[in-house]
Amino acid sequence: MIKAETFDFLNKLVENNNRDWFLDHKELYEAARENAIDFAQQVLQALTKIDKQVDADIDPKKCVMRIYRDVRFSKDKTPYKNNFGINFKTGNGIAELGYYIHIQPGKSFAGGGYWMPPAEHLKAIRQEIDYNGAALNKIITNASFTDDFSAFDQQEQLKNNPKGYEADHQFINLLKLKSFAAMHSLSNQELTDKGAVQNIVEYFTKIHPLNNFLNQAIS
Repeated sequence: MIKAETFDFLNKLVENNNRDWFLDHKELYEAARENAIDFAQQVLQALTKIDKQVDADIDPKKCVMRIYRDVRFSKDKTPYKNNFGINFKTGNGIAELGYYIHIQPGKSFAGGGYWMPPAEHLKAIRQEIDYNGAALNKIITNASFTDDFSAFDQQEQLKNNPKGYEADHQFINLLKLKSFAAMHSLSNQELTDKGAVQNIVEYFTKIHPLNNFLNQAIS
């Protein structure tokens, strides 16, 4: 589970997002990071039993994303992220395709799928939907999926039909998508509960068929 102290650190970081404060309180960061790594390891152990395309031997430290922001091209020059991101890649090794846990006070979530695929992968996914859209539609309309991940086909999408596909295509709503991600919000209490790992793995279990479909499309 995520410790209350980890959320406390992130709240304090929001109020003191500067290098001097961070260095003076480095021990708080290190403790929070270790908590995130331990949490990642527990989730990874359970997840690899469900999805064999997730590397069971990966160092959980590599799953926890850096807290340092790249400010080179951003107007926001605050040096640190106000969250911990935990990413589990699937078979194709693409950072944006797999499972993800976002730990941020009041804004945490668990999710998965493929966020904003590049053009070549987007084309391949659309081809797979064209050939086998019924399979994807069955996954995202299943009651166990919609109970936790609503409005999948309403995420970022094209205003017009993608090139080569007509408006009357049976799955035009899926073909117009620019992302194929499923997300479920998590409260602070859910993450600090002893059953946090089990609950997140249950969400990931429901995302697993979606990731299988997407990995097959781009393979």
